[in-house]
Amino acid sequence: MHFRRTALIAAMAIALGATGAEAQEQRQKFNWWYGLSGQLGEVMQQYCRNFNASQTEFEIVCTGQGEYQDALQNTIAAFRAKAHPTIVQVYDVGTTDLMLSGQYVPARELMAQNGYTVKWDNYISSIGNYYATSKGEMLSFPFNSSTAVMYWNRDAYRAVGQEAPPATWQQVERAVRALKAQGHACPMAIDFDSWQHWEQFNAIHNLPMATKGNGFGGLDAEIRIAPLFRQHANTLYNWYKEGLIQVRTRQGGRNLPESFASGDCAMMMSSIANHAAITRTQKQGLDWTPAMLPLYEGHSRTNSMVGGASLWVLKGRPAEEYKGAAAFLNFIAQPQQELFMAQNTGYIPVTRAGYEGIKASGFYDRPENRGRDIAVESLLATEPTENSRGLRLGNFMQVRALYASEMQAAFAGQKTVDQALDAIESEGNKLLRRFEQTYRGKSLP
Repeated sequence: MHFRRTALIAAMAIALGATGAEAQEQRQKFNWWYGLSGQLGEVMQQYCRNFNASQTEFEIVCTGQGEYQDALQNTIAAFRAKAHPTIVQVYDVGTTDLMLSGQYVPARELMAQNGYTVKWDNYISSIGNYYATSKGEMLSFPFNSSTAVMYWNRDAYRAVGQEAPPATWQQVERAVRALKAQGHACPMAIDFDSWQHWEQFNAIHNLPMATKGNGFGGLDAEIRIAPLFRQHANTLYNWYKEGLIQVRTRQGGRNLPESFASGDCAMMMSSIANHAAITRTQKQGLDWTPAMLPLYEGHSRTNSMVGGASLWVLKGRPAEEYKGAAAFLNFIAQPQQELFMAQNTGYIPVTRAGYEGIKASGFYDRPENRGRDIAVESLLATEPTENSRGLRLGNFMQVRALYASEMQAAFAGQKTVDQALDAIESEGNKLLRRFEQTYRGKSLP
């Protein structure tokens, strides 16, 4: 009797296990490739686990591809082999390539065909516009977003009577001179990242980086160095020669966030995405806060530009996979998932509802999160203008690399700053012309 009872229980367990396995097998699988690694890569995996646990119809399979550029290049290769994922994470400067490829399912079309109602105007406009057509229709889904801010060491500057973060570059100059006079070795640090030092500078001053509305108006756009930025780049170099600022790069041994978190350097311009890392690694007792990027006196602030990445749904997959993709994209757009992103990374919410929900939760009031809402305020400073809505410039990753190498050469004394800027303009336009030839006959949506 005992044997028969044991055998019956075992048989039931096997049957139930098989049923569970069959249910798992019956889920519609689809793939997402992302371009983040380390701790951020683990957050992406947790997103996937959360989605899979939230419902029983779909299973997302998530695979890290290394860094952003790897995710894009691997996807292009996989597309040619007809082995591409349903969803891919593409960084901001890859947007133009995806748009021109035509190998995507537009965001509105995907959601409408799968029965989802999306309040598209709920997306923060300076974020949504970056991933939209010239008519404002979003083609991909904003996901991990950031913008540039100024990180400011309150203790260091309080010692020279600077109680509030400098709002203008003229105030920055007075502050760094006072700190240098007090013996501080690194009043401010810079690197040669064009995103925070050139692109964001032009955006908040409402200056064009290129003709044709920064490329939105056509692939024949040309890079133009704005006179105010030329003046600014020369000013930074002069400050560098005076010892008012230092250059800190990864190649030099310690990058900007590390230099600031250690207390070595008292000010820097960098992504709000670094906020969480600085909080985790900062010198004990460091008193700091983010602030908006400074302006030159006489200029009104325009919204800063978004950085980070968006999610693209690719053509050529079975229709059933698109149902899963739409469900996942609807899932991550919920305010509680935006809170999950904010809690686990330095990224910011991409919708107004997400921002308001996070703010109402008291998230920004906690000591470790104070100042992170500055980034959203910067993006919401104005409605995007032709100069601050984003860039549609091809080969822009190479343009960024060109900027870094030319500015490095200038600061090393190998050429003047003006010669470096002239080279960025002329050589950058050659890169744009190559891109234009690659997509000859095509136009941006």
